[in-house]
Amino acid sequence: MELEFLGTNAGVPSLQRNVTSMALRMYEERRSFWMFDCGEGTQHQILRSSLKLSKLEKIFITHLHGDHIFGLPGLLSSRSNQGGTTPLQLYGPPGIKKYIDTSLTVSQSRIEFELEVNEHTGGVIFEDGEVRVESRLLEHRIDSYGYRIMEKDKPGSLDLKRMAEYGLKPGPIYGRLKRGESIALEDGRVLTPADVLGAPKKGRVVTILGDTRPCANVLPLAEQADLLVHEATFLHELHETAHNYHHSTALQAAEAARDAGAKELIITHFSSRYKDMEHLQPLLAEARSLFPKTLLAEELVLFPVTRHEE
Repeated sequence: MELEFLGTNAGVPSLQRNVTSMALRMYEERRSFWMFDCGEGTQHQILRSSLKLSKLEKIFITHLHGDHIFGLPGLLSSRSNQGGTTPLQLYGPPGIKKYIDTSLTVSQSRIEFELEVNEHTGGVIFEDGEVRVESRLLEHRIDSYGYRIMEKDKPGSLDLKRMAEYGLKPGPIYGRLKRGESIALEDGRVLTPADVLGAPKKGRVVTILGDTRPCANVLPLAEQADLLVHEATFLHELHETAHNYHHSTALQAAEAARDAGAKELIITHFSSRYKDMEHLQPLLAEARSLFPKTLLAEELVLFPVTRHEE
């Protein structure tokens, strides 16, 4: 599981940074990637990465401001034109379906894959045997949502020494025990997974927030997250500006990470006044003064999602 930023600028693109989009790569876990927001120019960023649109499984939209959705119609059309045939699910606030339908209808764009658009107002919006995704409303000028992606716990490792003591050799039985099945041995004993499995491997938690100023719903979304992605549009010296525009400062992002007990923080969504990586260093220093495990989002750089043991 790795996070790749395709855009980190707020509002409009700059020569140095594109507008918001990020990809959660889960090739080992699901053989696919998920996208969060899709600002204008996201397609160009994908061309500069190793991502393939045919592997895109889900898109999550935080809110309907243009710097987070203007790349969607083109990206959907390109996925179809490039031979993407697998179903694609899209999740976003009310209004996202109208935007997509209107854009594709007016431009007479044809989508050759099944596109499922799910409008939501928070809650559990997706769950299967591997992952659960919850969403909560944040505080912005329009409805903006954060997403909490929770990987489900995995079975512990098999104790090969114990397996040998039971006279079992590698084969289908190993898989059955890992899936939680009990096995009847030839001598009549019943071998349960608890007899030969170590402690379950705790699933990772990634929290990705939309645009927001500090609010109560940030904490349950980010609680004990292995990785929190939080906007940091301004330095704290501009906290009044941030508040007026419904954004956060780097220091406020760090406060959220600290209060939620997050393990690692990546700040993103930077104002164009901070032109390049050199000008972003004060934001990083400000956040690290309160939350040392902070990183700057950097486009087309992979950030591993590490499982942090308690």
